[in-house]
Amino acid sequence: MNSVGIIINPEKPNVMSITKQIVNWLQQHGKQVLVSGLNSGQAPEGISICCGHDLPKKVQCIIVLGGDGTLLSSARTIAVEGTPLFGVNLGQLGFLTEIELPDLMPALDRLISGQYEIEERMMLQATVYRRGEEISRFFCLNDAVITKGAFARLIRLKTWVNDDFVDVYPADGLIVSTPTGSTAYSLSAGGPLVVPDLELMIVTPICPHTLYARPLVIDKDSKVTVEVMDTQAEVMLTIDGQSGFQLAPFDQVVVQKAPFNAKFMKLHQRGFYDILRQKLREGGGTDV
Repeated sequence: MNSVGIIINPEKPNVMSITKQIVNWLQQHGKQVLVSGLNSGQAPEGISICCGHDLPKKVQCIIVLGGDGTLLSSARTIAVEGTPLFGVNLGQLGFLTEIELPDLMPALDRLISGQYEIEERMMLQATVYRRGEEISRFFCLNDAVITKGAFARLIRLKTWVNDDFVDVYPADGLIVSTPTGSTAYSLSAGGPLVVPDLELMIVTPICPHTLYARPLVIDKDSKVTVEVMDTQAEVMLTIDGQSGFQLAPFDQVVVQKAPFNAKFMKLHQRGFYDILRQKLREGGGTDV
């Protein structure tokens, strides 16, 4: 490993000093370092900055300084290039970040000496069709959500899995998530917990106005098609809870497995069940 990228969330406290510390340590160990998330006016002396879209083409791995939200947005940008990510948590306990700040320096030593494994996580592709033509495409690590706007009224979502008609859900919305996303919005809507190394899809209605509507767990190679049946309601497609796209009446959203996975560098200092037990006991939200 000769080149390392760093993506930072500039809103996190002390992130500049932490970044400088990491850059100095890596440079002392003979590594080229590029940093994304800063403009030239923000960068401290001695730090080389790089555009986020160019970063994965120039480095062999990327350290992400932030929380789950920073790691989610980084994965959507980086995963297509296949560059592995390493998450350092600067917020509350998250499900995605690998280490906490006090463990940073020992973790860096293990990284550059190759004492890590690459864990791949399934991602989703959500494609919007309007009158039969593709108008937009998104990728997500957690979930694609079709949901109502600000006004409190149900929307009707006609849903198929592959070519099989499932139902018209009268609901606040519908979540299609990965196993990684099973601990996010899907969980709060009553979806199942799924270990993240599986590959499958979870379809979870949000507050359905039917007694029989329950979450579905389907094969990773399935294709979920959701058609907006309402002509008056405001309906949105949201990606990982971070970006949105307004849907029109009779738009179709097709969600399926993405053609690539997100890759994470794992030291296995925290197991999934340890994180799950601690996080659910806290009852707090993930750091997005």
